[in-house]
Amino acid sequence: MARPRKFNEDAVLDAAVQCFWSRGYEATSIRDLIEKTGLAGASLYNAFGDKRAIYQRALDHYVEGNIGKRIRHCETMEPSDAIEAFFAEIVKRSLDDKDLKGCMLVNAVLDVAPHDPRFQEAVVGMLSSVEAFFLRCVSRGQAEGSITTSHAAEDLARHLLCILMGVRVLARVGSERALLEGAVRPTLALLVPGSDGTS
Repeated sequence: MARPRKFNEDAVLDAAVQCFWSRGYEATSIRDLIEKTGLAGASLYNAFGDKRAIYQRALDHYVEGNIGKRIRHCETMEPSDAIEAFFAEIVKRSLDDKDLKGCMLVNAVLDVAPHDPRFQEAVVGMLSSVEAFFLRCVSRGQAEGSITTSHAAEDLARHLLCILMGVRVLARVGSERALLEGAVRPTLALLVPGSDGTS
């Protein structure tokens, strides 16, 4: 019979997130994780597996607790308001990011996914969930008349995802407010019916 775990799994994953997020996957060692989580090496391996498995669990935890939470909150709003609020929060987080950690998911896209086909598949799935959020907002807004129909909902959702990725990559180098807001502002304007002379 397996012994019950004597640690708070969420707290351990929070610590692993901070470790991987600040150092990156390659620069994070098992010793770093042991020190950050407070678990012995054997306990860490028994609970989560090897370093790659720990990273996967930590990234899942980050996405659910950060991006997933933000999406759920925004989806309580009207479609165009939801998209605007989502990007306002992204810009704020980027500007408040004094340590230049960026987004852990975007970091995974750049640092880990290109070298690991299985992990690449997982990251693509996470990005697809963000794109799906944008698509739900755009489709609903088009049906209600608050978002332009001059572009296909799918194309607008993909465009929003690309702008999101660009803003979060720029945040890694400490971009100024004018640059980030200048990227987002015309994107939001593109959604407004009649902004390009059509509906």
